[in-house]
Amino acid sequence: MTPTHISLLYSYFNLYFMFILLQNQLFSAISEFILLEFSDAKEIRILYFLAFLVFYLAAVTGNLLIILAIAFDHHLHTPMYFFLMNLATQDLGQVSVIIPRPMANALMNTRNISYSECVTQVFFFISFTSSDFFLLTVMAYDRYIAICYPLQYEELMNKQVCTRMIASVWVTGLVYGGLHAGGTFASSFCSNLLRLACSDTYLIEAGILSFSLVLGVGCIVFIIRSYVFILISVFRIPSTEGRQKAFSTCLPHLMVFSLFSFTGYFAHLKPFFNISSNFDLAFTMMYSLVPPIMNPVIYSMRSILFLHRNTL
Repeated sequence: MTPTHISLLYSYFNLYFMFILLQNQLFSAISEFILLEFSDAKEIRILYFLAFLVFYLAAVTGNLLIILAIAFDHHLHTPMYFFLMNLATQDLGQVSVIIPRPMANALMNTRNISYSECVTQVFFFISFTSSDFFLLTVMAYDRYIAICYPLQYEELMNKQVCTRMIASVWVTGLVYGGLHAGGTFASSFCSNLLRLACSDTYLIEAGILSFSLVLGVGCIVFIIRSYVFILISVFRIPSTEGRQKAFSTCLPHLMVFSLFSFTGYFAHLKPFFNISSNFDLAFTMMYSLVPPIMNPVIYSMRSILFLHRNTL
């Protein structure tokens, strides 16, 4: 090893340990955050609390009913309902991570949240929401195999394959949640004295957004491609009843995917627009509440229509 290499290595370790020291000083200086408040009026805060309570109970009840119905009915132990049970579990986790805190703040008129609680909340919320998106991609593949290759469906979507898919969805969601939370909290809260030593937060946000876009666009392209082949196969079905059954199988997934994408579009692109804090809060709540509440309703409507058609 040449003296130049030794000097570069020594400089690298100096910079590394200085960065660790600055991070430790930064993290030790931050103990809590101040959240956006809903209103100063007590009556409005109570109204917010009651609204959150109703929405939260609706989301929890709907998703729990789906989980229990699938778990205790052996007729529903199929890949489609196995994926649906995991989707309900993720929605249940998503709404349970994000909603109790604003409920408590509205009831007790507090705005503080500890640093560790905020990091934990961001990690699990991003993990659950990203897992939702990855699972919707897997469910599109399941519908593609079921309609385009019905004779090979049981072989291609056996128990081992479905288990590996679900494990990949959960692990990928947790990894992405860790990367997102780590990138968000690593250098986004620099004090004035540490500002020069910290990297530009815009670059970190752009990097996270770029990585998210790559994953998101990849999943969207895969879903669109799957439904193109699904539509081609559906229009080749000779009977009207067969086409209706195929459409009724895919329609709930399309509605859930559209709802998730629509709310996520506004929630993730709002930093690029100059909007008020009230609209910012409204978009966040819509993204956190609407999909977990509506997903059980959408799939329940599909089951009710299916049972009604069979009784006629």
